[in-house]
Amino acid sequence: MPKPVVPEEKRRRRRPTKSGTVLSEALIVETALRMLREHGSAGLTARRLGLALDADPSTLYRYFRGMDDLTLAIGDALIGQALDGWAPTGEWRTDLRAVGLRIHAAYLAHPQAAVLTTSRVSGRANELAADEAVLEILRSAGFPPADTVRIYHAFIDQTLAFAALDAASLTLPSAALRADEAVWRSTYARLPRTTHPRIAETAPLLAARMTHSTYPTALDMLLDSASAQLNALH
Repeated sequence: MPKPVVPEEKRRRRRPTKSGTVLSEALIVETALRMLREHGSAGLTARRLGLALDADPSTLYRYFRGMDDLTLAIGDALIGQALDGWAPTGEWRTDLRAVGLRIHAAYLAHPQAAVLTTSRVSGRANELAADEAVLEILRSAGFPPADTVRIYHAFIDQTLAFAALDAASLTLPSAALRADEAVWRSTYARLPRTTHPRIAETAPLLAARMTHSTYPTALDMLLDSASAQLNALH
């Protein structure tokens, strides 16, 4: 059985590490995010994290039940960063769009962590706060409970899916990313109209758009659909 996590108040009374650092869950998560950014998911281990914190790796298990528990905390921290400073305006479409863009941006600011955490459900405080906020936005707008859950499901899955897709691109080596982007100009732009008439017709537009995230466009399409449904109810 995993060892029980030590309550927060008992952790705070522990002596600092040899370098004088006082460990906390927030500091461990912050350090893990830095390690993911610098070394990727393969470089995030209890041993390396302990070295970075100047602490025995076993100390981490006073804060987390294991590395998977830490992964969930990392994902929750990203959602917390997304919500930090946000306040609802009372206009449901504006608010829902802002939450979506904030979550997407928070994940892309830490692409390695995004790839690791977007598919997970933590049940932690920030995740619950985001879910409550989205459900409140939709219910206050006048959507019935069933429609609220359906739109919430589409909204959050779309947001996380685009975050995972866009983050995966950002984690590619620079040469690979440039090569992928160049295909739109080198291959698609040169296809003849005789064999690929629609690609040839739209090649310049494809080259201009396909190297950028389409999440804002997809989000607006979802909001357009939700708005039409709401208008039909009244």
